[in-house]
Amino acid sequence: MGENKQDTEGFSRREMIGMAGMVTLGTMAGCVSGSHNSSGSAAGKAITKNRINQSIVHWCFKEHWDLEKACQMAVKLGCKSVELIAPADWGTLKKYGLACAITPSHLFIRGVNNKNHWDECLSKIDKAIDATAEAGFKNVISFTGYGDTSKEKNGSIVSPEEGAENCVEAYKKVIGKAEKKGVNICLEHLNTRDDTHPMKGHPGYQGDHVDYCMDIIKQVGSPKMKLLFDIYHVQIMDGDLIRRIKAYGEYIGHIHTAGNPGRGELDENQEINYPAAMQALLDIGYTGFVGQEFIPVRDPWKGLWQACSLCDV
Repeated sequence: MGENKQDTEGFSRREMIGMAGMVTLGTMAGCVSGSHNSSGSAAGKAITKNRINQSIVHWCFKEHWDLEKACQMAVKLGCKSVELIAPADWGTLKKYGLACAITPSHLFIRGVNNKNHWDECLSKIDKAIDATAEAGFKNVISFTGYGDTSKEKNGSIVSPEEGAENCVEAYKKVIGKAEKKGVNICLEHLNTRDDTHPMKGHPGYQGDHVDYCMDIIKQVGSPKMKLLFDIYHVQIMDGDLIRRIKAYGEYIGHIHTAGNPGRGELDENQEINYPAAMQALLDIGYTGFVGQEFIPVRDPWKGLWQACSLCDV
């Protein structure tokens, strides 16, 4: 009787579920591909709602654009920043009315988890705080560093426990200055799973889980000690993005994006639901920047236009 009923109604339950799945996938793909304008080309400003402050992370696009060109593209897209630019080059940003959403300091291999690297790292953080405050910008980036830097200059091996203790002690040495200057120190979490490319993953990085980084931040105990919540890295290592955004809201000082897997464009070939993540940021009252930090595998302008439009919720 069940078979006859299916025949008379036209579709079986299994067929209907399959069709519903196809519709859902089609809708999702349409949301991504539809981020271009109605003519199918990436023309005009991608950012029109301006509820999310967006930034271009220049290192990803250096192969295609020098800083001058990147600034021109940022203005054309509607971005307000080109970030991780050395203070010596901020004159170019200011020429285009752009901010540097986050200032570089030390590198991610030699970090504050190792006391042998403190002189280098803390000096660079200190100088970055001064430059950032003087320019009227808000954030300085920092990293735990790798657990094993024995092959690096003055390197050694530190355990995760020792590394966390060293990070807390180190940040307490500079956080007072950050507070006085009104600047955030943003600790970035990085993934250790992707070993296919030196900038897609960082095997050996000690702060590879968000809770590990958050424990350090909370122990420092300052409103100017923040988390750089890189959506790409968090998705790989910990997932549960929206719940984590809402749980860590008051500690998030900056956001980075990229498609996963592959750290490519924010398109239909990757798994992260960026509009939902952006809405979660709005829900917690986030007013900082979202830096587009994907490595383009196709036309960089079209990829950025699509990403910025997708995050413009």
